[in-house]
Amino acid sequence: MSTEIAVGIDLGTTFSVVARLDDTGSPVTLVNSEGDRVTPSVVLFDAEDVVIGKEALKAIATEADHVAECSKRDVGYRVFHKVFDGKQYPPEVIEAWILNKLRTDAAARIGHFDKVVITVPAYFDEVRRKATQDAGYMAGLEVLDIINEPTAAAVAFGYQKGMLDAKGTASEPQRILVYDLGGGTFDVSVMEIRGSDFVALATDGDVRLGGYDWDQRLVDLVAEGFIREHYVDPREDPSTAGKLWRECEDAKRTLSARNKASVACDYRGFSSRVEITRKQFEEATQDLLDRTRFTATQALKAAKLNWDQIDRILLVGGSTRMPMVRDMLRQLSGKEPDASVAADEAVAHGAALRAGLLLAERQGKRGTFSIKNVNSHSLGVVGTDPLTGRKRNGILVPHNTPLPVTAKRTFKTQKANQKSILVEVVEGESPSIEGCTQIGRCSVQHLPPNLPEQSPIDVLFHYRTNGRLTVRVSVPDTDSKVETEFTRENSLSKEHLDGWRNYISQMAPTDYA
Repeated sequence: MSTEIAVGIDLGTTFSVVARLDDTGSPVTLVNSEGDRVTPSVVLFDAEDVVIGKEALKAIATEADHVAECSKRDVGYRVFHKVFDGKQYPPEVIEAWILNKLRTDAAARIGHFDKVVITVPAYFDEVRRKATQDAGYMAGLEVLDIINEPTAAAVAFGYQKGMLDAKGTASEPQRILVYDLGGGTFDVSVMEIRGSDFVALATDGDVRLGGYDWDQRLVDLVAEGFIREHYVDPREDPSTAGKLWRECEDAKRTLSARNKASVACDYRGFSSRVEITRKQFEEATQDLLDRTRFTATQALKAAKLNWDQIDRILLVGGSTRMPMVRDMLRQLSGKEPDASVAADEAVAHGAALRAGLLLAERQGKRGTFSIKNVNSHSLGVVGTDPLTGRKRNGILVPHNTPLPVTAKRTFKTQKANQKSILVEVVEGESPSIEGCTQIGRCSVQHLPPNLPEQSPIDVLFHYRTNGRLTVRVSVPDTDSKVETEFTRENSLSKEHLDGWRNYISQMAPTDYA
């Protein structure tokens, strides 16, 4: 019998969780070295040491300039938005440090492993998914799959309800809307559970909206009260602002249980205790809540369903504990939201179930469930409109297309005897290039000689279930078939990835105290 181990990791913006399957096949959360079930996704650069987790989170109140938080929001960009001791780091490197902390802590509980399934927001684009996979590689892990967070939560829900057990398979399809409001990102997925098949019908989201934004509004409310009393702004000093943010994060939780909370603030010798009511907080964050409402409605519309056709609204993510979220969803749908899965752990549990499934399939066993996703963004190629001469987005894979999918589109050369072509791959719904995001390019050199003007060039996309893309370019009707490698924007080279992998993976567990 194989003793191979794989775990599921919810790599969150503010907190991360690791889970595995126990001897009965049930997902269980693994505690970290501090004995906690969740690990703050925070990194402290302390001279030559790199500290991850709880101690790094505490340092926000005293050493904010040396702390990297919410790095997940910067994934996909070339560098993290803060500079530490004159150094800039790619955000996936910071994510890799967090993953390595999770790996070493989990290994202390279950023994050595290197195979993982990592979750990402459903609305993550291809570049962000590749960066997350790279973070896993740099942390010394083999990433078996990248799975969408709402999908993982739905799988955990299905397991909890007995849908993954042949005896407990649902007799009728269930349509659920997964409302996933985490610390830094927001996702909505509309899914249909057909027995043990989990089929995504539509997805939408916002990768820069989450509980962190509610925290910041609370910080602003307290700071404004402090300014009115003392005429100085506590947000001017990074460490004071960091301490205030931690106080406001606690106050947000208090406001979920009580109608008012008070926040202490000390700055420049002045002290105040500012009282905030739940009503004030809800009014100050109404626009944030409205953004989630609009996104949920759009996802439902994309699935061609109405609220009466949704059987269940599944709440995922710690920020869904705010009463305003549940009140809004009741009013919008006429249904009571379902909070039956563990808001902070369900995503990791679903990832662990997916990891177990992949290991079983590797051993030739039949899987107990299947997942069918859709793509979160349209994928296209930059082409030239023959009528206007302007560059346009030629979409190959529209938003919410079932995955995996292979799509081909034919373009034309612009001049006779053209020697090369540049294929620019973009994501976005707009026909205008300005409204899209360029995710990569590939250059095809040495085209067949003497090609006439307007010769066809085929561009083929293969978009996998995990949202990863491969691109092939060929010249039809010639003896030469040209294939090329797809180079992603802002991605680290293999040499850099290997260098960081060696450095990060060799760090002693004591570095993560």
